[in-house]
Amino acid sequence: ELALSSWSQNPEVDHTIGRKLSDKYRFAEGATYQRQALKFQADFLPARMQLTQDLLRLGEDAEGWQLIDDVFQADGYNVVAHNLTTLHDRLQEYHVLKNDSFLIRMEDREARLYGPQVLALLNQAKETLCEKYDVTIDEPVVVEIFPQQKDFAVRTFGIPGADGFLGVCFGRVITANSPAALGANYANWQSVLWHEFCHVVTLQLTRNRMPRWLSEGISVYEERLADPRWGQPMTPDDRRRILEGELTPIAELSSAFLNPETPGGIPFAYFQSSLVVEFLVETFGFDALLAVMDDLAAGLPINESLPRHTAEMAQLEAEFVDFARRKAEAVAPEVDWSTPDLGSLPSGEERVARLRDWVAEHPHNWHGLTMLADLLIESEQWDEAREVLQRMHELYPDYIGGDSPLLKLASIARKLGDIPAERDALHRYAALDADASETFLRL
Repeated sequence: ELALSSWSQNPEVDHTIGRKLSDKYRFAEGATYQRQALKFQADFLPARMQLTQDLLRLGEDAEGWQLIDDVFQADGYNVVAHNLTTLHDRLQEYHVLKNDSFLIRMEDREARLYGPQVLALLNQAKETLCEKYDVTIDEPVVVEIFPQQKDFAVRTFGIPGADGFLGVCFGRVITANSPAALGANYANWQSVLWHEFCHVVTLQLTRNRMPRWLSEGISVYEERLADPRWGQPMTPDDRRRILEGELTPIAELSSAFLNPETPGGIPFAYFQSSLVVEFLVETFGFDALLAVMDDLAAGLPINESLPRHTAEMAQLEAEFVDFARRKAEAVAPEVDWSTPDLGSLPSGEERVARLRDWVAEHPHNWHGLTMLADLLIESEQWDEAREVLQRMHELYPDYIGGDSPLLKLASIARKLGDIPAERDALHRYAALDADASETFLRL
């Protein structure tokens, strides 16, 4: 009212309100404000552009794509309109798979390769998660899978870039990178789509009114429940962060996604969020989580809702820290995680000998074993390197990091032409991490 007091039909006011709502994933409400702005000024391009984005994210494609074309005709220099118009032409060549629950767009070759599996997985996700969260989804969910990362970025954000995203859910629309779009990286498309469909469920349940940490935390948590190889297991770095006091308070957890203080901060924010959800369910019950989500749908802030159904925030924070520390201490409990103080090591074979002696006195020290294994690989002492790596695997059998002993064993076997040993190591690794199936197929 104050903003409109000196100009009663200023389109900028409603456009700004709507844009802020859309920033919070409240696209339906945001679109309402853009339409009001356009009633004040029909040719106000910022509102028309934002409305097109809102409509495409709501799955209202016919009107959304038409508006994009209108904006581009009015302003041929609008970069986002140009990008989306070009993408729309490319989408016309995509294959469509659909049933009563889903409309899936995929590049034709990929649709032939694994399109039916995508539809089957999404049907399973809907059956499992909608029943669990007592949600009914009446309209088909739109899922678009892109073999080129730039197309995913344009559909999702309007411009190329946005590296690091595997998929995004807007509520009733999911966009995702296919495995082909990820280059040298890899991810399991099944876990990605399960994660994103879980967002569909929780965003509908809360009317898109949930903090990012809870939304992401539930999706990662549900991934792990669906398949132990999915989601994010606790890594050694997660363990270290927890035990060194780097947990973000629950009341401030969404900020960890926006302003990570250290490299790796965002993956840790995802993991901590899922751990908070696990803590809430195990400590207070799943019904408490559902009650919190009902409060969010009614407009209650998360930090007011949590104490209503769990405990006062101070108690909640303290109990969660204890819960997380117990989980961290249970990771590879036989491993000595201390950082070795080796002083100044010589070079060459003498360095290997010195480190070998140190490891003999500290046979469970992970960092020492890692250094020794790497030096033995570097000096092509394959048999001893294999022994060290096998010992590391026995100490920490479910470790799936990029420097996993199993992957190093596979690499040694490949160098030696020992195909059965390489396949064995990779099979054992893939049994721990669904993402590894991509690496296994490539190798």
